[in-house]
Amino acid sequence: MEYTQLGRTGLKVSRIVLGTMNFGPQTEEADSHSIMDAALDAGINFFDTANVYGWGENKGRTEEIIGSWFAKGGGRREKTVLATKVYGNMAAEGEPWPNSDKLSAVNIRRAVDASLKRLGTDYIDLYQFHHVDRSTPWDEIWQAIDVLVEQGKIIYAGSSNHAGWHIAQANEAAARRGSYGLVSEQCLYNLAERRAEMEVIPAAQGYGVGVIPWSPLHGGLLGGALRKEREGGGSRSTSGRSADALKNTAVRDQIQRYEDLLAKHGIEPGEAALAWLLTRPGVTGPIVGPRTAEQLASAVRASELTLGEELLTELDEIFPGPGPSPEAFAW
Repeated sequence: MEYTQLGRTGLKVSRIVLGTMNFGPQTEEADSHSIMDAALDAGINFFDTANVYGWGENKGRTEEIIGSWFAKGGGRREKTVLATKVYGNMAAEGEPWPNSDKLSAVNIRRAVDASLKRLGTDYIDLYQFHHVDRSTPWDEIWQAIDVLVEQGKIIYAGSSNHAGWHIAQANEAAARRGSYGLVSEQCLYNLAERRAEMEVIPAAQGYGVGVIPWSPLHGGLLGGALRKEREGGGSRSTSGRSADALKNTAVRDQIQRYEDLLAKHGIEPGEAALAWLLTRPGVTGPIVGPRTAEQLASAVRASELTLGEELLTELDEIFPGPGPSPEAFAW
């Protein structure tokens, strides 16, 4: 496993990030523990979660599963760079209550303490803002984060689903306060969805913010969706974002070209999609959300895969990026 520094920090993280969103809803606790053990064995040290994972009445369940894994000891917590998120509403189902979500100083304080309890740890390596809060000023957010850093409850702060100008706004506000600011941004980025290249990734690079792509297979679309459809397997290719996209004839033809190209090279589509992200400027590492040990093993193989220049050019021809701003929409 290769490692890189997270943005401008000195923190070393694996180039594959273990996403835990499926732990609880789709993967039982024992299997989740096995996957996390296998990830450490493979050299993956960067684990990502969120306080809302588990969803619905089970919000927080994923953090609890990670906490019970840490409780097994064996250096699990010490070996793991732990990232979680705040923003989603954590009020009990059917009992909405003010200040149970978003990024007010009040909610940040309550949410971090609740996450620490579920995770069974006394600190979080990377605390991420799961979405933009248009109602809370950055000065308030950084005041809350600075207190948490001083208390030793968190070490770094990051963002997710923020536009390029949000990253700039956040880090300029932090600089005025003498705060460290954002060190990472999680964004939707993959071969089929490259709009982040216009402004988000350049902004992140300009501010020393590591880019962590989520949905690297675009909901299964880039993971051999058409082949799985023909074979009658792959639940992700027959539902959700992938199935909706494949109703479009142009997209379907594009994915067929993609799968045919990789078949010619003898490369699994999902592994190629992950490997492609690892070639992109500014990318720390994509988040993979395995439901099984084999899916994790496939991600590890992708981290060891080298894509030749000819293949990279052919992938660009199938999935052309938008190009940088302003040229992407002006002259």
